[in-house]
Amino acid sequence: MRWRPRLLPAEPPELLVYDDPTPCPYLEGRQARMPLRVPTRMLSAQEFGERLRAGDRRQGVLLYRTRCASCRACEPIRIEVERFAANKTQRRIYRRGLEQLDIEVGPPELAPEKVALYNRHKHGRALSPDGQDIDEQGYRAFLVDTCCDSFEIRYRHAGKLVGVAVVDRSDDALSAVYFYFDPDFEAFSPGVFSILKQLELCRAWGLRYLYLGLYIAECPSMAYKARYLPHERLLDGRWQRVEG
Repeated sequence: MRWRPRLLPAEPPELLVYDDPTPCPYLEGRQARMPLRVPTRMLSAQEFGERLRAGDRRQGVLLYRTRCASCRACEPIRIEVERFAANKTQRRIYRRGLEQLDIEVGPPELAPEKVALYNRHKHGRALSPDGQDIDEQGYRAFLVDTCCDSFEIRYRHAGKLVGVAVVDRSDDALSAVYFYFDPDFEAFSPGVFSILKQLELCRAWGLRYLYLGLYIAECPSMAYKARYLPHERLLDGRWQRVEG
């Protein structure tokens, strides 16, 4: 029988638009199940916060949460802002970034320079297996369209756009959605700097958590998140603290 979309009970209700097994995007040779849901209206800060606490992630207007049959490698991870203590290397990276970069915060917007930088990032870091560039329509669907309160942080060096972080905001947290940067600036550790900047925004806005998405120990591109200590991971339905 062909699978059909269906309405799910939630506040607000959500439309389940896709729920087929797919090849895992993180671990080669494994099968993943990440049902995709669309809220029937924009989420309030409290409603989105409830979804973050349950382990949801956002991509465009879609929400998803892993439901893999035989794998539990994906662990939602968050930092409790007041407990986090940056290490010596992280502090050095942050100081250097503040000295070198101009920072802008604003709504997610489509711009040719962002699309070009996104594609440069994907190719420079070998993150585009099919070799295809994203176009403006794809960029908008992925990084501009949203179902909650979202914004972007733009990083510039001598006027040139070198990084963009897309971030969501709930009642008590920020959630790091996606970050891309100019591969020529990799030596500046822009990913580390961007996370530390988001933690600073959490402190300035009185927010308790920064959600970092999924931690996957076996996937190098996702395992780095464990370096931010202490942090919490959602394990067996409970957020559990990891000290080190």
